[in-house]
Amino acid sequence: MRLREKVAIVTGGSRGIGKATVEKFCEEGANVIIWDVLRDDGEALADSLRSRGSNCDFQLTNVTEYSSVETNARKIIDSYGRIDVLVNNAGITRDATLLKMTEDQWQQVLNVNLTGVFNCTRAVAPFMVERGSGKIINTSSVVALYGNFGQSNYVATKSGVIGLTKVWARELGRKGINVNAVAPGFIETEMVRTVPEKILQMIKERTPIGRLGRPEDIANAYLFFASDESNFINGAVLTVDGGITI
Repeated sequence: MRLREKVAIVTGGSRGIGKATVEKFCEEGANVIIWDVLRDDGEALADSLRSRGSNCDFQLTNVTEYSSVETNARKIIDSYGRIDVLVNNAGITRDATLLKMTEDQWQQVLNVNLTGVFNCTRAVAPFMVERGSGKIINTSSVVALYGNFGQSNYVATKSGVIGLTKVWARELGRKGINVNAVAPGFIETEMVRTVPEKILQMIKERTPIGRLGRPEDIANAYLFFASDESNFINGAVLTVDGGITI
């Protein structure tokens, strides 16, 4: 129960890594609020967890719209009086090579993966500052560290998330807030299942552990950063990739 009575927001919490994180945080005693645009999936997950005795809510939230984020953050404060943890997990891909990428593909990914992180943190951080404590966990990617073919937009945003993490760690650390990032490798989620099997096999062969990651592997890293065990870690980027970047 490392998060007993903590209030945690998980963006993109309805599926994949986000869902595993919501489930893990609930197991550890947190009050978890799912922020997502997928109403049916989010409400179903929250209902399922409540039926098992956990405290979990869903708020329909579009991270690209600051008004949506700000309104829901204030609702959480009205209900719980605090926000202890923010996991900026929401992300999308719109892959294409530079010569084929459209302006819309570029902007959609920036809006969710980078502006969304800014919006959520900007809305939540003042409440953490007021209490003098908080944990902000941003989701980057190993492709931010070495690039990836056909992902100019995605790589740009995930590299930007690392930069934001470093800046906010400096700005907010003295105010009692830890800001860290997790850089997942290739994880078995809906996003990765679109990759051809031949490519996935090649990735497994290049990974020293010999498999793709599981959503729970990343949820465990989020849990560490959300817990008191990481209280002296600030501005770090934890790579969770099975060793593929070695």
